[in-house]
Formats: sequence, C-alpha cells, structure tokens
Amino acid sequence: MVKYKFDDIAINSILKKKPTEEDKYTYIGLEHLDPGSLKVVRYGSQVAPKGEKLLMKKGDVLFGKRRAYQKKVGIAPFDGIFSAHGMVLRPKENVIDKDFFPLFISSDYFLDAAIKISVGSLSPTINWKDLKELEFELPSMEKQRELAQILWAVEETKQSYKSLLQKTDDLVKAKFEEMFGGCDKCALGQLSLIIMGQSPDSDTYNMCEKGLPFYQGKTEFSDKYINPPVMWCTSPTRIAEKDDVLISVRAPVGTVNIATQKCCIGRGLAAIRARQDVSTPLFLFYALKTIEEEIEAKGFGSTFKAITKDIVHNLTIPDVSGRKQKDFVEFAQQAEKSKQKLQKSLEQLNATTKALINENLK
Repeated sequence: MVKYKFDDIAINSILKKKPTEEDKYTYIGLEHLDPGSLKVVRYGSQVAPKGEKLLMKKGDVLFGKRRAYQKKVGIAPFDGIFSAHGMVLRPKENVIDKDFFPLFISSDYFLDAAIKISVGSLSPTINWKDLKELEFELPSMEKQRELAQILWAVEETKQSYKSLLQKTDDLVKAKFEEMFGGCDKCALGQLSLIIMGQSPDSDTYNMCEKGLPFYQGKTEFSDKYINPPVMWCTSPTRIAEKDDVLISVRAPVGTVNIATQKCCIGRGLAAIRARQDVSTPLFLFYALKTIEEEIEAKGFGSTFKAITKDIVHNLTIPDVSGRKQKDFVEFAQQAEKSKQKLQKSLEQLNATTKALINENLK
C-alpha cells in the first residue's frame, strides 16, 4: 500500500453562500447526520438558516468536523447547503476511487485519526490545516474498486434491514392507536416529574471519568437504553436518576431513551421520572416513542428546533389503568424482541464491513 497525505486524497470545498429563504428546503445540518449511516434521510429548516453555509453538490461527502467524536458522515442527496461546522469533501480520483471514498471517510481508520487532532474542550473541532497533513495508507485502485463493490452490496442489505426495523416501529404505533385512540388523555406532568437539563460550566467537563456521566443531548442515544458516556462532569447542575426517561428537547426534538445510571443532563435533554402508582418508566418510554413525530412537530426556533418545559409537561398521554399500560408494554416488548434479531443481523454486517476495511487499510 502507498501512504498519502489527506490533502492528496481529498478536496475540501470551502465555497459558501448566505442562505436565502429558498435554501431552507435543501439545508443539511450536523443534526441531520446519523452516526453509522451514510444515507441522509432528514434535512431542511423551518426558516432560512443564519450565517454563511457551505455549498454542496449531490454525491459530496459531508463530514462533521465539530464534535467529530460523534462520527457523523453522510452523502449529500442533492445540491444544497451544509453546516459551516462540517466539511464538504470530494475525492481526488487519481488517488482514490469515487465509490470507495465515502466508505474510507466513514471508516474508523480515518475517523479515529481525525478525532485525535480535534482542538477545544466544549465542542472539539478539526481544523483543515491539521487534517490535510495526516497520512493514510490506501490499497491499489483495483483493490479499492473491489472493496467498494462488496461494501456497497453490504450497505444495500443493511438498508433492507433498517426498512424492516421501521415497519416494526410502525406496527407498534398502529397498536398504540388501536388501544388508546378513543381513551381519555392527560398531561405528561400528571404522570411524571419533569426535570429540564441545564449545561454546567464547561470547565467541569472531562473525559477522565471524574464525576457523574454527562449527556448534553441525544448523541449517545440507542434504540432504548442510553449508551455509555464519552463525557463526565464534576459539578452537575441537573441530574437524572436510573430508569428516568430521557427526551431530546433540542435539535432534533422528541427522541427518547432510558437512563441506565444517575447522570448529569445538559440543556439538550429533559428527564421524565414516572410517578409511582400512576405510571411506569417503560409505559412512558413506549408511549412517548410512538408519538415522537408529534413531539418533533411542536419544536420551534429558526436554526435549531427546541421545546420548553411547558410543552413537555403538557404532552398528552393516555390516561389508562395499570393493566392497560402493562398490556401495551408487553406488546411493545414483543416487537422489540423481533427488532433485536434484526439489530443482531445488522451488527454482524457492520462487523463484516469493519473487518474488511481494517484488513485492507491497516
């Protein structure tokens, strides 16, 4: 294999424009990129984004340089504008195959090296002047094309599994409507205690496991239980307890997870603590998960959508007996078991992808 500086592998497009009202329809921000997925399925803003944004072309690789540890990489699905907290990258095709390029950028081999040169404590950012000097080994063009063909076939299978996962979620939503469509509703605040997050002083953040685990937003969310933290805080201001339902209240709005331990929550989250004898964490989690899109629609703001404590407090939840709550939880858990099998298949495909890349890039 031959070693190249990143500047010899990729073009960093820095063309920008001040967005017009029309650009709000083709805007992609870092909040629209999903870690582990090159496909961009969410985009747009309620109003024209403020400040200059990067111009992107369909097929460009979009890389989140801010908080790069989130490992956000996507392929532009259309011409438009991209967050200035990212990079718009294009391949130098004399060195790297255009189909292999996005797979290379999304690989741990590239991302782990890039993350190491991030600067800043609150929002670590990668600077081009440092990134362009990093060196990477690449296989021959022939090998790159061979890998791209295999890896994109795997990617297509992964998308099929993801489609089945979505259909399972739709089934749970349909059951929710069937069971509770005609029931009385009550405010979420009647069934739970709501704690809005608040960001502590950035000087108290650390990555050395000192203090409480710290979650600023939904970055570490999984499908149900929140993933291990990457940040800790020595002076927490707002605290969630184990089994609290965590809800994202800032860009994007409405996603829920369950806390696995006592933790500090920043302003991007709120904790929902079930009141004994009237509700349970699992019922609140599954109920809120079925209405995520409704919650998201309540978000407001020009650049980043958000919801207030009053909005969270007044979210409507079925006012039903413990027996009916239990019945719905049991149905949702059965659907979850089906999803876990699909997730396991996805994990195996991800492992295959990673092994192929590691074998051929390291």
